[in-house]
Amino acid sequence: MNPIGLISMQYARPFTAEHFPLFARMRQHGYDFVELLVPEVGEIDMKEARKALDDAGLGVVLAARVNLQRNLSSAEGDAHRAGIDYLKYTVDCAKALGAQIVGGPLTGNPLVFAGRPPQPVAEEERLARKRRCVAGLREVGDYAKAAGILLAVEPLNRFESDVLCTTQQAIELLDAVDHPAIQLMLDTFHMHMEESSIAEAILLGGSRIVHFQANENHRGFPGTGATDWVSVCRALHAVGYKGPISLEPFRRTDDRFGVPFAQWRPPHEDESDRLSASSAFIKSHLTLTEYRR
Repeated sequence: MNPIGLISMQYARPFTAEHFPLFARMRQHGYDFVELLVPEVGEIDMKEARKALDDAGLGVVLAARVNLQRNLSSAEGDAHRAGIDYLKYTVDCAKALGAQIVGGPLTGNPLVFAGRPPQPVAEEERLARKRRCVAGLREVGDYAKAAGILLAVEPLNRFESDVLCTTQQAIELLDAVDHPAIQLMLDTFHMHMEESSIAEAILLGGSRIVHFQANENHRGFPGTGATDWVSVCRALHAVGYKGPISLEPFRRTDDRFGVPFAQWRPPHEDESDRLSASSAFIKSHLTLTEYRR
């Protein structure tokens, strides 16, 4: 059975030492690992965090946090270099915390959360962005391979990235990078917007998928939205995916006019029952779709 995890920002952002007792609660809710946002320098003590994870019997996968100042796609030399250095830092964090995978929009160039609109891109710049990403990922890939860490590149929807939005684009990038430590991460939330078929995109990703995020189209609890979880799980079985599957159900039940859904908000009520049901929901679908007549 695939290990099932929960994003740390389900509870808090930033996630610091005061939140370490939540690791045990995640385990009680049926989760095997936490998907922890890569801590900024000084945000947590790595040794204390690893001990807290071990004490709770919880694994960990890391989620990278890029911005325009650490941006692999950037034409600005300092920002591009900072993007490479940041990804190396995430590898160091993974090694210190006992994680084997760092996933996320590693190519950089964030949109809405960076406060910038998408702009037309000349063909020369489009190709230059690809070259910069390839060169950066190859350098970081060598660093990650030496540490025994996998980096998983995640396509985001068109409102959050203007360099990598679909599985096909990710495959093109990975073919160009051609490095064993640089692999693929998929998220059904983004796939709902950009893929013609989520199942077909999973089949396209195939053996390159090393991390998977099982999220509803509205980021609510799994089973409460439009995702065809039977076809998703069958596709994961078809490609032989045995890796981690994390959940990010942090859409809060607040439908008042004018509430910005794109803005993260902490929980305002106890979600324990729904979190337990969510891990059980995904595990049951994985079990029931494994056997077909």
